[in-house]
Amino acid sequence: MLSYPATIPLSSRTLNHLAERIRGHRKQRRSRWRRLDPARQALLVLAHLRNGDTYTRLAAGFKIGVATAWRYVQEAIALLSSAADDLDTAMRRIRLLAYAILDGALIPIDRVADQRPYYSGKHKQHGVNVQVIADAAGRLVWASRALPGSVHDLTAARTHGIIDALTREDVMTFADKGYQGAHGSVRTPFKRRRFRPKLSRRQKAVNRAHAKIRARGERAIATVKTWKILNKLRCCPRRATPIVQAILVLQHVEANRYTG
Repeated sequence: MLSYPATIPLSSRTLNHLAERIRGHRKQRRSRWRRLDPARQALLVLAHLRNGDTYTRLAAGFKIGVATAWRYVQEAIALLSSAADDLDTAMRRIRLLAYAILDGALIPIDRVADQRPYYSGKHKQHGVNVQVIADAAGRLVWASRALPGSVHDLTAARTHGIIDALTREDVMTFADKGYQGAHGSVRTPFKRRRFRPKLSRRQKAVNRAHAKIRARGERAIATVKTWKILNKLRCCPRRATPIVQAILVLQHVEANRYTG
């Protein structure tokens, strides 16, 4: 089998952080011997999450079995996802922001047996719905657990308690038209209704200003999708949540933010 060197567009800080977590986990479990040391296992996991390398490719590149590669990746994802902040913890930082930007992202998945709940009519494909909160600069602050793709963004935000949390902390939040009816501290653009007059000049001006602010939130979603594993998940949809949470932790480490 032919092989070639590849790069992972991440800093050594992220590699060292993950390697240290793996090292501590092994010490806690008193693991005596592994095919890969913590640093090599961390490199394998980052190649999978960031570059989207398959288990077969990873197994060949690191000279281990496919099952071993799968086990190493799942172990690291579990370690990282357990360190991800819940919404209450994240709100300690979010309430200090000048304002927040709320948006939803659809993570594509393979079709599954019970596919109806995962089909998004808006995006015309199967996937899972993840709610993302960004700061005024468009940087990723928090991401929710994954819900089936058929769930509407507003319903997802309410299910996770995002609307109530933002309103309780009085955080000015900008969102798109999909969140109309959220009320509280969530601001959405004006929407023209059927059989009603067109939007006024003032309303159009407000919508343009709102769109400029909300567009920064797209940067957070783009940041999430730089992790190629999320281009299309080829695993059980129930595993989407720990993968997203693991990526959230790694992204904060990479940006050197919220790492304690």
